[in-house]
Amino acid sequence: MATPDFRFKQFTIRHDRSAMKVGTDGVLLGAWANPSLNSHPPTLNSQPPTLNSKLSTLNYLDVGTGTGLIALMLAQRFPHANIVGIDIDEASIEQAKENVTGSPFKAQITLLRQDFNDIDSFSSQFDLIVSNPPFYTEDTLSGKDARDKARHTSSLPFETLVENAAKLLTENGHFSVIIPYQSAPDFISLCAINRLYLTRRTDVRTSLRKPLKRTLLEFGKTILPVDATTLTLHDEHGQRTPDYTQLTAPFYLL
Repeated sequence: MATPDFRFKQFTIRHDRSAMKVGTDGVLLGAWANPSLNSHPPTLNSQPPTLNSKLSTLNYLDVGTGTGLIALMLAQRFPHANIVGIDIDEASIEQAKENVTGSPFKAQITLLRQDFNDIDSFSSQFDLIVSNPPFYTEDTLSGKDARDKARHTSSLPFETLVENAAKLLTENGHFSVIIPYQSAPDFISLCAINRLYLTRRTDVRTSLRKPLKRTLLEFGKTILPVDATTLTLHDEHGQRTPDYTQLTAPFYLL
C-alpha cells in the first residue's frame, strides 16, 4: 500500500485520494522537462492565468496533473513561470489543490478540472506542455473508474494528446512526455505528422541488467539535431547512479 504522503525537499505530496500516486515517471519528467530557450524573459508582475484570461509570458501546462507533483516541480525549477495543471478526475484535482496550497509555490500554480479532449476553453498558448499520459490499453482495465481513466489510453488517446498539444504550443515552445520505451517510435511519428519534431530523447532503464523501460521525449516546432542519451537509475548495488542523483538532487531528500 502506498504511503499517504511523499516528502520532497521543498514540498510534500499527499496522494491517498488521487487516482495516480507519486511515482518515478512523474519525478523524472518534472526534473527533465525544459521550456524553450527562446522564450521571452518573465515579467515580475505576471499573474497566474485562468482559462478565459490572456496568458502572460512563460506559461506552462501540466496535462493530467494528478497530485500536482510535476506542476510543483516545475514551479520550484522555474520561479517566474505560471503553471496550469489540469486533470479530469475531481478527487485528484482536490488533492492537488491541497498539495499546492501547502507549498511555497501556490502563487504560481492554477489547478483546473479540465478534460484535454476539449481545449476550446484555452484562450492562448503555452511555452511548455508536459504530460505523464495514460498509456495502458483496454486489456488491463482494473474496473476502478478513476484509476482506469488515469492509467489507460481510452481516457486520453495519444492522438488527441499530440493534436491538442500542437495547437496549444507556442512557436518556440516545447512539448515533453514520458512514455513506455516500446511506444516511442509510433509516438515520434505521430508528433511528426502534427509538425512536432523530436529535439531531445532520454531512454531510461532501472539498472544495467534490465531492458530499457521508459523514454523521455521533447518536441518542438522546428527541426533540430536530436540530443539523445540513456539514463540508468540504479547501479549493481541498488543505489542511485550519479546521473539519476544529479537529475533529482533538487527534489529527493536523500
